[in-house]
Amino acid sequence: MNILYEFHWEIFIVAEVVSVICLLLFGFFRYFLEKRKLSIFFILMFLSLIVLEAILGLMIYKETGEFSTFLIVIIIFVIYACTFGMFDFIRLDRWMRQKIGKFRKVELLTEKDYKLMERNKDPKYIAKKYRISATIHFIVFITGQTILWSIGTNNVEEMIRYITDLSWIEEGAVDNSPYQNETMYYIGMLWGLIFIIDFLYSMSYTIFPSKKE
Repeated sequence: MNILYEFHWEIFIVAEVVSVICLLLFGFFRYFLEKRKLSIFFILMFLSLIVLEAILGLMIYKETGEFSTFLIVIIIFVIYACTFGMFDFIRLDRWMRQKIGKFRKVELLTEKDYKLMERNKDPKYIAKKYRISATIHFIVFITGQTILWSIGTNNVEEMIRYITDLSWIEEGAVDNSPYQNETMYYIGMLWGLIFIIDFLYSMSYTIFPSKKE
């Protein structure tokens, strides 16, 4: 356990690098070498690494009892892999089929792929897609924060007081916040920061739409 704690950052970085390599090897074996069964091994290995990262985070938390920066990073990466990461993998898979197919001079993309690629160039579709994702994130964010605040406060009036007086954010102290403990405080504050960045980024496609290629 001491070794895991001492080198937990190094282990995490290596796991992430290996994860990326696994995804690339998946495409190489599946589309270049046409070894479909073998390519599944790399996907399973990628998923196993995500689980191992989560276990590593739990072990570090059990050892230290602290909600550290490392745990925050682990949570972000695991949540990303289980949500937006799946859509990014689909895009990566399509990109690999496009490039490998072009190199081999074979058609690996379907008619549906070409329609999706063309649609993804439409600024109106892109803006709509990001508005939908921002709305979903907003609903999930409000729901999640409401649950966290309801645990850390006594009644609705107290929650409203924290909403109308945001001085507790500047203080940065869990004792004077709507969160019950440090773990919930860091989760709530980090999530709030991520939400603001994601919301502004998503809405930028509506406010400043790009030109269609």
